Amino acid sequence: MAETLEFNDVYQEVKGSMNDGRLRLSRQGIIFKNSKTGKVDNIQAGELTEGIWRRVALGHGLKLLTKNGHVYKYDGFRESEFEKLSDFFKTHYRLELMEKDLCVKGWNWGTVKFGGQLLSFDIGDQPVFEIPLSNVSQCTTGKNEVTLEFHQNDDAEVSLMEVRFYVPPTQEDGVDPVEAFAQNVLSKADVIQATGDAICIFRELQCLTPRGRYDIRIYPTFLHLHGKTFDYKIPYTTVLRLFLLPHKDQRQMFFVISLDPPIKQGQTRYHFLILLFSKDEDISLTLNMNEEEVEKRFEGRLTKNMSGSLYEMVSRVMKALVNRKITVPGNFQGHSGAQCITCSYKASSGLLYPLERGFIYVHKPPVHIRFDEISFVNFARGTTTTRSFDFEIETKQGTQYTFSSIEREEYGKLFDFVNAKKLNIKNRGLKEGMNPSYDDYADSDEDQHDAYLERMKEEGKIREENANDSSDDSGEETDESFNPGEEEEDVAEEFDSNASASSSSNEGDSDRDEKKRKQLKKAKMAKDRKSRKKPVEVKKGKDPNAPKRPMSAYMLWLNASREKIKSDHPGISITDLSKKAGEIWKGMSKEKKEEWDRKAEDARREYEKAMKEYEGGRGESSKRDKSKKKKKVKVKVEKKSTPSRGSSSKSSSRQLSESFKSKEFVSSDESSSGENKSKKKRRRSEDSEEEELASTPPSSEDSASGSDE
Repeated sequence: MAETLEFNDVYQEVKGSMNDGRLRLSRQGIIFKNSKTGKVDNIQAGELTEGIWRRVALGHGLKLLTKNGHVYKYDGFRESEFEKLSDFFKTHYRLELMEKDLCVKGWNWGTVKFGGQLLSFDIGDQPVFEIPLSNVSQCTTGKNEVTLEFHQNDDAEVSLMEVRFYVPPTQEDGVDPVEAFAQNVLSKADVIQATGDAICIFRELQCLTPRGRYDIRIYPTFLHLHGKTFDYKIPYTTVLRLFLLPHKDQRQMFFVISLDPPIKQGQTRYHFLILLFSKDEDISLTLNMNEEEVEKRFEGRLTKNMSGSLYEMVSRVMKALVNRKITVPGNFQGHSGAQCITCSYKASSGLLYPLERGFIYVHKPPVHIRFDEISFVNFARGTTTTRSFDFEIETKQGTQYTFSSIEREEYGKLFDFVNAKKLNIKNRGLKEGMNPSYDDYADSDEDQHDAYLERMKEEGKIREENANDSSDDSGEETDESFNPGEEEEDVAEEFDSNASASSSSNEGDSDRDEKKRKQLKKAKMAKDRKSRKKPVEVKKGKDPNAPKRPMSAYMLWLNASREKIKSDHPGISITDLSKKAGEIWKGMSKEKKEEWDRKAEDARREYEKAMKEYEGGRGESSKRDKSKKKKKVKVKVEKKSTPSRGSSSKSSSRQLSESFKSKEFVSSDESSSGENKSKKKRRRSEDSEEEELASTPPSSEDSASGSDE
């Protein structure tokens, strides 16, 4: 029997949404890691009380119940995996995996059972549907009626908003069945109610997302953001991670709270709550609890009276209440010495922080990418200028993030960081010994040490040292003094011919020099433009009668095998078909490939033979065309070289008439329209042709005929 079982593409039902991830069953227990958030659920083997196998919408599902009443649902299994899972549960967990199908009769009358965190509506012994009570956001009662409202699911196009139950009246005195039903729901529901006083209040904090100034009221189970326009209630169970990030200017701090599910305002979803603090702001804080309650609840992490920087107090209180570590930047230092890189994402400028286990970008829109979900990174050339480059990240789900306009000086530092974290760099591949060492089932928040705590201790030591040394260093000046006499007086200008001359003479010379420079620059630019102009190449048309090039062995095989691949994989796309064909060809034996190589060789020989015949025929036809052209030219010359006597006499008379014109005739021609001018030009061209014919000597045939006469 195997020690572990692993399943990919398993779906977990949480808050009404199906989150995909990886499930591993081992002797110690069951671990599920969410692919979207990186959150890990760990169920110990000793806590399991019941396992149910049933048919669901996504194939088959597994429902697990624990001793403390929690219910876990995992879907996406195949029917054939039941025996394997059943044997594993018997061997390692000593549980019988029961098969229990849902009732599909369609009846709406049954009984309601409350068990742990579930409300089950049953008909007979079969459940019709189950409602996790943690999904309920509100419960209201009416006459013989109870209405349940649910948290909205952002990932689904259609969400269930409410369910109404009709509760018939009973004859028992003193017990209202409607109120009893509502109390059972509210005892397990995730309903936020501001009961009692807040533990502490932070006034007018600057919030970047959602934008505005908010009062933050800290309650035992949730956080209340109170603004001028909107209010938000954030349960601590929805907080995934906390980040404390120094701004590049070293005067401000970002405090980032990652949320899942996000807070909503209309159609807008805020997955991150970002607060901005100035390092100079201090606060004295008193918790609205007595010292015994503080000690019992927070176990020394908080005290009743605290004072310090505002960002320190907020982060300290949040860390104690949420019970999660605060992530701070690691050892990365950019070119300017800051722990972040200035860049742009989606047309807005922000800061990219390389962390120990991922990247985070603030602030519009905020993005957090874990190393274990990165497929590869790429360093690309900037699109607009060579002074910057782009940093691209592609996740295993196929999502691509491009951080652009990063200064060229940051390249070396960022490349070294990515290399040290053993991330796959595109166009280089993984080197030997560079396989990523991230555990597929490890929580991304489980660091070996608390970096935030160490930083707080270091800052405390620095403050103490500064306080001790301030009295000694108060009288010393570290700035260099300004000595105007030590500066060089004769500094030659870049374009001046004589820098030591007086300012008045320099003004005239500089104007002339400037004009000369402009003229030279214009001439140079004109030359460059001329040199850039390339001669237009006229593409030769393709002869349709020319023989076609022969196909390669792979293409011959693909044409013969295309229909077979389509029949084996119905509905396959063109791109997937080409990929599949490439895989089949790659795995084909040499003997089978040799057969197609021989066919390709035969096709190549036939092509060469046809090409020789084609070129030979084309050569003969070109010779015939040339001989025809020569004959045409001879005929033209003969015609031109045999003028008649009559025509020569006519031309001479025409020349006399053209040469002798009166002033009136000339002036009338000049004032004539465009038509007369074009006629005049035609006449002149004809006369010039006749003059040329007259001036050419008669041919031998003409002279012979003249002598015979």
